[in-house]
Amino acid sequence: MDRTIGILGAMAQEIDEVKALLVNKTVVSIANREFVVGKLDGVSCVVAFSKWGKVAATITATLLVQEFGVTDLIFIGTAGALAKGLKVGDIVVSKRLVQHDLDARPMISRFELPLLNRVYVDSDSELTELAGKAIQNLLDRGVKEMVGEKAVSDFNLAPKLYFGDIASGDQFINSDEKRQEILELLPDIQCVEMEGAAVAQVCLEFGVPFTVIRIISDTADHNARIDFNAFIVEVANAYSRSIISELIHSL
Repeated sequence: MDRTIGILGAMAQEIDEVKALLVNKTVVSIANREFVVGKLDGVSCVVAFSKWGKVAATITATLLVQEFGVTDLIFIGTAGALAKGLKVGDIVVSKRLVQHDLDARPMISRFELPLLNRVYVDSDSELTELAGKAIQNLLDRGVKEMVGEKAVSDFNLAPKLYFGDIASGDQFINSDEKRQEILELLPDIQCVEMEGAAVAQVCLEFGVPFTVIRIISDTADHNARIDFNAFIVEVANAYSRSIISELIHSL
């Protein structure tokens, strides 16, 4: 079966260069969203900005499945580090996703997805493995090839690849207190963001394989907003272009 790959970016600026990679492009507008349809390395792709937060991302992911028939979904964007040792520029590929702000107690356990009898949603093993190999290939060639020497110097980049659990919630985590609260409840979490677990639930319920790739832009503490806009433009966008290109080539 031919694949149609859905590619979501957490911010519009993070996928500008991914859109530029596509050939034979058309743009389809649905529900105040633009979906760029085209081919990359001969593979049919649909690229869109998820919009921020779980509800918005759920709508966008659902449209990808129902309107465009995507067979696989890749989510890429920035995140705040929770696990010790993670640094700005590191890359986390999801093993599992969880909604850290979901709490329907006493009806069900904290973090449990209503009616699904689970807390975590597992990423697709094939896509996750391919994503990891693609990213490691890029890192082996050197980060300067992705972002240029200036960005490497400006952001002190020496990226490493990690696999692990990712938490999502409708909050921008910018305090050490909140960071510690999440880690105490979910100690295996690598990083935190606002969309991935919602997209994971959509994929679970529609039976669509997915993986989530997150680029560490901050440490989710009091310094979380330092140089964020510059990082998105100079680093995350270039990472996304390189990672998606390398990953699609491996399909």
